Amino acid sequence: MSKNIFTLILVSLLLIGCGSKKKALVIEDAAVKKVVAMHYNNEPNFKTLNSRLRLQYQDEDRSQSVTVSFRMQKDSAIWMSAQLLGIPLAKVLITQDRVSYYEKIGKTYFDGDYSLVSKWLGTPLDFQKLQNLLIGQAIYDLREDKYVLSESTRGYQLVPSNSLELVKKLFLIDAKSYSALAQQLSQEKENRNVTVTYTKYQKINDQNFPEEIKIVANSEGKGTQIDIAYRSVAFNESVSFPFEIPSGYDEIQIE
Repeated sequence: MSKNIFTLILVSLLLIGCGSKKKALVIEDAAVKKVVAMHYNNEPNFKTLNSRLRLQYQDEDRSQSVTVSFRMQKDSAIWMSAQLLGIPLAKVLITQDRVSYYEKIGKTYFDGDYSLVSKWLGTPLDFQKLQNLLIGQAIYDLREDKYVLSESTRGYQLVPSNSLELVKKLFLIDAKSYSALAQQLSQEKENRNVTVTYTKYQKINDQNFPEEIKIVANSEGKGTQIDIAYRSVAFNESVSFPFEIPSGYDEIQIE
């Protein structure tokens, strides 16, 4: 069970990392420029985050729900400790250059860089995209591509102007707060897509921060849903990231 806690953290990134590469700043349309600028001007501003999460994972075979202690040092580290009925299950530590976790039931662990995880999952990953997803920011940097803007009853919709991109992207930005309402990425050729929906926001220190996030990923006809609910969010508290792989655990081998 607890091995899936680590997997669910990464499964939503199966598409998120695909086709990512730095580009020159190419925003030209004034309306697009304004929406993009406001999105980043209203990004949650904090140094550290301390919270509890309710994580629910569901696929075609099983449904799991766990409580997770969650801590973040922005742009530096993400730490999670998962429990079920008060029983510790797993710990995860993700930094800019490393991904580490261990789970207690199977007594296994992983400790490696992003190249190993990317090889395991078959797609490139990075820290920034995961952080963006968790704090209600666009997964991709909107300042690094050209977008076409349209307005709907829900907000501003942005889609890349280049229709030939391997990964199709759609971003829905709230018209008042400029926070992300939804993000959708798809690879039609591979029959894979992921939709991230921010179903509810909360005010923390007068800042908009997600309260509930729903991630739905589909790959070759198989679906996975992850529901994240933030509880008791606090900014700029002193936090620590205790993490030590217990002795006697077996390392997961990536081939």
